[in-house]
Amino acid sequence: MGFIRRFALWLLISSLADLRSGDGFYLPGSYPHEYQVGDALSVKVNSLTSIETEMPFSYYSLPFCRPQEGIKDSAENLGELLMGDRIENSPYRFKMFTNESDVFLCGSNPLSSQDFDLLKKRIDEMYQVNVILDNLPAIRYTKKDDYVLRWTGYPVGVRAGDAYYVFNHLKFTVFVHKYEDANAARVVGSTGDAADVIQTTGKSGFGKPGWMVVGFEVVPCSFHHNAESIKNVKMYDKYPAKIQCDPITVAMKLTQNQPIVFTYEVAFVESDIKWPSRWDAYLKMEGAKVHWFSILNSLMVIAFLAGIVLVILLRTVRRDLTRYEELDKESQAQMNEELSGWKLVVGDVFRAPDHPLLLCVMVGDGVQILGMAVVTILFAALGFMSPASRGTLITGMLFFYLILGIVAGYFAVRIWKTLKCGDHSGWVGVSWRVACFFPGIAFLILTTLNFLLWGSHSTGAIPISLFIVLLLLWFCISVPLTLTGGFLGAKAPHIEYPVRTNQIPREIPPQKYPSWLLVIGAGTLPFGLSLLSFQYFDVDLGTKHWVIKLWKHDHVQISRFTRLQASILDGLYGAFYSKRCPDPWSLPLHSLPLRPISRPTLSLHESKGLMTL
Repeated sequence: MGFIRRFALWLLISSLADLRSGDGFYLPGSYPHEYQVGDALSVKVNSLTSIETEMPFSYYSLPFCRPQEGIKDSAENLGELLMGDRIENSPYRFKMFTNESDVFLCGSNPLSSQDFDLLKKRIDEMYQVNVILDNLPAIRYTKKDDYVLRWTGYPVGVRAGDAYYVFNHLKFTVFVHKYEDANAARVVGSTGDAADVIQTTGKSGFGKPGWMVVGFEVVPCSFHHNAESIKNVKMYDKYPAKIQCDPITVAMKLTQNQPIVFTYEVAFVESDIKWPSRWDAYLKMEGAKVHWFSILNSLMVIAFLAGIVLVILLRTVRRDLTRYEELDKESQAQMNEELSGWKLVVGDVFRAPDHPLLLCVMVGDGVQILGMAVVTILFAALGFMSPASRGTLITGMLFFYLILGIVAGYFAVRIWKTLKCGDHSGWVGVSWRVACFFPGIAFLILTTLNFLLWGSHSTGAIPISLFIVLLLLWFCISVPLTLTGGFLGAKAPHIEYPVRTNQIPREIPPQKYPSWLLVIGAGTLPFGLSLLSFQYFDVDLGTKHWVIKLWKHDHVQISRFTRLQASILDGLYGAFYSKRCPDPWSLPLHSLPLRPISRPTLSLHESKGLMTL
């Protein structure tokens, strides 16, 4: 104990010394990068994603420009691979606070029939290109009447009638914040992005002020380039003609056997946004006005009513049980003739089920999953799983699930021992089944879906190496911990029942109503209360937009099934609130109809939804 106290005291003194010297501390996330004027910025691209399909594809699966140094994959963690992210370097080249315009990137080869059909398919499926700068995804804003819509990435192209147009010119805007304190800039934030107090020492010397990236926006344009004028133009040279980027006009029409010319421009804008607050643009909601008092009032009423019912039930049951246990057998038999309701089954409540092994396995796996969810939410609320760290949420969930295998084995074996009246024989088999039941089902589903993704050449497919890693984590960490928990559960005393169990089971009378009707009736009340509670989440864009936006947030996408749940919730709330407020999900992809230059009367293929964050 003395060593632990000395170590804790040394750790506290070291932390205070670091704070006093200005080195600062930060919450886990991503450490802030500081740049000097002229420093190179690394622009990366992620997988192509769509709101129509759930299959991501590699950025370079389409005939886009490739970097001169070749395609290189960025280091990805386990969570990023499971989510289907494929982060690679890009041909875009930025320099800190160096504005560039009309930069020629490349001219693709003449589109073959295969590339032409693939581009049209990706445009019809509404695939988005995701660009990343300093770990910030590019964001795009669009105004529609009184609404300000935003989503990450930009579409590959648009369809106008029977013609397809591609966005081949990108207008980037990089927002930077300057820290002028010669020693250390103390930036206090509450977003959990990474830092509470961050050190801003320049690269070229201690105390030199620097710039930090705090925002990244993109405006896609479709500009018709003259392929003949770029024959002698090299990559990153000035484009021969002036490029007018008009986001509401499309001109670069897809034509088979014709090349596509890609260009870009970048502008740096000084911003007052500080580094810890740079994720606010991705997380906040326009016009959000939540009636917190009404929500708190509803929760207090529900908690008060539930508490009253619980107290009455506990007092009644405890009094009746005490009186029932004090009677002798003859008095109990005479009393049973007058009992009704729950008192009729008091002697059969703790009777062992027909399949006790299945019950123990399900309880153990349920405790493990519930514990994983609670611990993950707790760490996420404390800022240890910020959006800046891609894949951290999935990695953390997997880690906590593996560690909590000891809890699953303990509860499963202890319930098994209780059902066997203190006999712990067979606890090894119970522990093995707990360790293999749910992970085995999940692994079987994952393998089946992965074969389908492999056949589609999607980046969501898990590589063979990751399969081996998952198997090693399963059998080398999860299974031993579950067996350890089962051993502890076998050594622990079994749970004593508060009442005696009858030797002869009571006959179950025929039910007056079918079981499915009782289930629906019991679920109607909590569903109605939840539906009424959501009415208080009244934002300017409507209740449905607020709820769906939370469900479909990019960082809390635990699995692909969350999109399906969001779609179901979308239809459910659309039925209740379609007349109450305008539906921002039905707005077109752009603020104004895009106008093809050569065909002013063509109508656009409007999107069925918006790409939310």
